[in-house]
Amino acid sequence: MKILIVGAGATGGAFGARLVDAGRDVTFLVRAKRAEVLAEYGLILDAPDGRKVHTVRTITTVEPGDIYDLVVLGLKAPALESALKTIRAAIGPNTVILPLLNGMGHFTTIEQLYPGRTIGGLAKIVATLGPGGVIHQMTPLAALTVGPMRGRPLNQDLIETLTVEGFTLSVDQNVLSRLWEKWVFIAAAGIVTCLFRGTIGNILAAGGRNQILQSIEETENVASKAGHTVSPESHRDTLALLTEEGSKFTSSLYRDLAQGDPVEAEHILGGLSAKAQAMDVSVPLLEATLLQLRTHRVARASNGQKPATDHQ
Repeated sequence: MKILIVGAGATGGAFGARLVDAGRDVTFLVRAKRAEVLAEYGLILDAPDGRKVHTVRTITTVEPGDIYDLVVLGLKAPALESALKTIRAAIGPNTVILPLLNGMGHFTTIEQLYPGRTIGGLAKIVATLGPGGVIHQMTPLAALTVGPMRGRPLNQDLIETLTVEGFTLSVDQNVLSRLWEKWVFIAAAGIVTCLFRGTIGNILAAGGRNQILQSIEETENVASKAGHTVSPESHRDTLALLTEEGSKFTSSLYRDLAQGDPVEAEHILGGLSAKAQAMDVSVPLLEATLLQLRTHRVARASNGQKPATDHQ
């Protein structure tokens, strides 16, 4: 299969590197500055199983007729709108689109432009894009779950293409519920780490266990009301990760906030808040966190600072 990965940041770059390792036909669609870095230094993945430099093919625009079998959206929500316009020439009659964004709102956006092309997908990986464009995978966890959306079945060629060493692939017929589970987890993690500005270990040490439990309860209640009750296994995993004494874990939202701008706040927390309001679910911690992050963005704007975007 001919694969186009949009974005070569922490998620798209890490999974793309594993596909390149396996000899898959991969091209990265990136911005000009990222393309220059990749051309000069390669795609560097620093993972628990070793550090490796990959020579990769990059493009900054899609030429007419350059159609791909699989388009993986490995970027953050603010860059989605422009990316969907850029990939138009890459989409053929049989192209499959696999979004790996956080939250859920992007599915509606993609479906409006490219009806019937999207499958469900979620990535589980703790990674950051560091200085020099190096991708740091901080734990061995690297898992990809895919599944059909709106009745579109997955073909075997796609499954075989995505089955490579370096990350675990799962095919889930109920991928929509798995997407909800990830959404409520990253929202709960974002609430506590952004509201209290610290790692899970420090929040617990300061006496924040009850607030952590409340954030989990709030977000899971929204999922339940929406018809996607979080499984006992997913709840246990969330509880274990967000109540581990001494943990250095922080959310991607908090890491973005620490760098100046929580770029996915509206997509992750704003989207969940809108769902809660529509279903009359009480989420006071979620609302407090969202207000704080919106206030932060207003303050940045009043100081003449432009909103951050996805630089992958």
